[in-house]
Amino acid sequence: MKTEGLDSAEIEAQAAADASTRTRVARSILQHGPSTANDLAVRLTLTPAAVRRHLTVLLETGEVKSREQRVYGPRGRGRPAKVFELTDTGRGNFFQAYDRLANDALRYLQAIGGDAAVEQFATTITEPIAERFEALVPEYDTRAEALVEALTQAGFVASLKPLSTGVQLCQFHCPFAHVAAEFPQLCEAETKAFAVLLDTHVQRLATIAHGDGVCTTHVPRPVRSGAEFERKSV
Repeated sequence: MKTEGLDSAEIEAQAAADASTRTRVARSILQHGPSTANDLAVRLTLTPAAVRRHLTVLLETGEVKSREQRVYGPRGRGRPAKVFELTDTGRGNFFQAYDRLANDALRYLQAIGGDAAVEQFATTITEPIAERFEALVPEYDTRAEALVEALTQAGFVASLKPLSTGVQLCQFHCPFAHVAAEFPQLCEAETKAFAVLLDTHVQRLATIAHGDGVCTTHVPRPVRSGAEFERKSV
């Protein structure tokens, strides 16, 4: 931040503007998952140089971390681009107060009802997603695509990545990550719900709650279409 020739009021205004922009950068990573500086520049209509300046500050404060971008298929010349993802500290800036309240509520529920009560509550969390999913099934070629849309509408920012063995369901944001870190029943209930909705065994590979950058779930082939699922159910 250049402050030469500015009075104290102007310096404070510039600092506030920079802080606001850094919040926008962090929120964009929160909503879209690990991102390159160019990704962020396009989404936020900033120059890549400006984005990198703000990312440098976020790295220094421990709110984001960087790694080389994973390349699938043939790799071109040069080093892979860096991608930036939020740390627990970065996510905490957005959800800390709500997480504390949710954790306190679940601890109380566990104290009076035991683990079974927490598991039952975790199951209810998936019910709105299941209802949204069933309404979306007719609009998509596969049930996996309908689930991605249902999750995205619920704030999980999901996508599918094709694999030779099926597809990988990615969730770039988890509204319950800090709570699920203490109460893994939330992740377990979600995985069970995926298996029921997709009518296949699924395998959870990584979770944001356990410190991974993205929640990933392997969905093996075949991923049947909604019409095929209906024929089986009749």
